[in-house]
Amino acid sequence: MNSTNGDLYKLLNKLGRLPENFDEKPLLNLLNHQSAKVRFLVVKNLAKLSNFSLIETYINLISSDESSTVRREAASAIGRLRNPNAKQTMFKLLDDNDPEVVLQSIRGLLVFKKDEDVINKLLKLKEHPNEIIQEVIKKEFKLNNDKISNDEDHTKSPDFMKNAVIQGDVRETLKLVPDESVHLTFTSPPYYNARDYSTYKSYQEYLDFLEEIFKEVHRVTKEGRFFLLNTSPIIIPRVGRQYSSKRYPIPYDIHPLLIKMGWEFIDDIVWAKPEASVKNRNAGFLQHRKPLGYKPNACSECVMVYRKKTDKLIDWNIKQYDKKIVEESKINGDYESSNIWNIDPTFDKTHSAVFPIELCNKVIKFYSFKGDLVFDPFAGSGTFGKSAMNLNRFFFLTEQKKQYVDRIKENMSQSKIFSDNNFKPRFLNTKEFEKVIKK
Repeated sequence: MNSTNGDLYKLLNKLGRLPENFDEKPLLNLLNHQSAKVRFLVVKNLAKLSNFSLIETYINLISSDESSTVRREAASAIGRLRNPNAKQTMFKLLDDNDPEVVLQSIRGLLVFKKDEDVINKLLKLKEHPNEIIQEVIKKEFKLNNDKISNDEDHTKSPDFMKNAVIQGDVRETLKLVPDESVHLTFTSPPYYNARDYSTYKSYQEYLDFLEEIFKEVHRVTKEGRFFLLNTSPIIIPRVGRQYSSKRYPIPYDIHPLLIKMGWEFIDDIVWAKPEASVKNRNAGFLQHRKPLGYKPNACSECVMVYRKKTDKLIDWNIKQYDKKIVEESKINGDYESSNIWNIDPTFDKTHSAVFPIELCNKVIKFYSFKGDLVFDPFAGSGTFGKSAMNLNRFFFLTEQKKQYVDRIKENMSQSKIFSDNNFKPRFLNTKEFEKVIKK
């Protein structure tokens, strides 16, 4: 954009409320301007006039302008007329190929939401190919069948789960856990056939196993609360020199399963490790330098952030808590401002793949409040539980192997119990846990 266009853009951008007797002709003359930014601002200013006589101008722009931004603003301008005579025009725009034009038309039609014809036209969009349009319609017409009652105390969790470590198959344990009882889950599942503690007949069996568990995690998670999954692609070594190794993209294969079961993808965090701490994969390439043989060292893991799908915004979750709890839970001092978290790995004498306490601390601080119940279905050596105790949260851990549960006991003995916590760490097997629930 040259300087003349720049000045025009600034002028149009600063126009405030327009008087009723405003002469729109100078603006109309600019609708043929070469700059899409100028045309966009012209339409935006014309819409302030709420002049129904301009509807043909907006229709012509939608049908002919090459800029999607201008087309979308013209659709918005028609909606802002709030004129019943514009309904038929907006009905036609519901078939537009641009989802944003459709969404602007939906917004305009919602003004007439009690109109039977409008209701019927909009309800047809619940099967629209665009997922955002589907969500808008489902929310506006309450088609999501939410089971959650706003009267429930969102901050509470079952006492029998607080600071409990359950030894046994997580699938069996989760069947005993009530709906909507957990505030946050953070876990790293066993990697597919990568270590001696995880053996599956096939990769599909592994994915099916995780899908079964994460469906249950979704069920026991409170409305709108978070699930963080730490995974990374894994390499299965070749069985002989005549065969290739196999690399499995675990986080990318799990992701669509999570979306299907009702998790909403929020963020991807990269846990970056020092290169010296990971296995060297490029030693061969360092020698021969031949194309196709390059293999970078895997210095990162994925921490995928999901939220249990809900129509409610984050503010709804926050407002469930007393102001005192919110203040006490605020993150003070420096914090991670990007999605790259540089954290050194941790090594344990018992467990070969443990969470660094720093990683657990960040997750708990960013995604829970003081007094919340946090869950790790694959607890390992229990670092997440230890972090929870140190940060004034309750933990619920499940772990199948006895040697890891013994390690959790050892770790817990080194942690302080926060002053509001009357729930000492308890170690139960699945049957004992079931008896506690029945009592």
